Amino acid sequence: MIYKVHTKTNITTIQAEIEEKAKAHGFGVLKCYPFQEMLEEKGQPIDKAIFVYELCNPVGAKKVLTEIPEISAFLPCRISVYQEGENTVLATIALERILSGLTISKELNDYMTNLFETFKKICHSWDD
Repeated sequence: MIYKVHTKTNITTIQAEIEEKAKAHGFGVLKCYPFQEMLEEKGQPIDKAIFVYELCNPVGAKKVLTEIPEISAFLPCRISVYQEGENTVLATIALERILSGLTISKELNDYMTNLFETFKKICHSWDD
């Protein structure tokens, strides 16, 4: 259910570059949630720095939401960034698994599959 990419690139570099990398693939960064900081403020500290970025491809969002509004539960697209051992992990929802559970046209399925492949390229922008 989760698609994960491991990289040796540090979180700071990813934070500095994610907006540029997303834009190069037709996505924009809407917001970043620094969970460690947010939970600390709520009196629930965690030891791991976890950042979740919300990304949007407006053309794709319009097309998908026009045809299947319930997909809005999965939007905007998110990338979680955190440290795991020596690696930085970029994780997102594995859209292929969601698509297999929907009754949609082949055209929309192909479109969403291509859009997710593009989204995965963002995650692989820091491949070693």
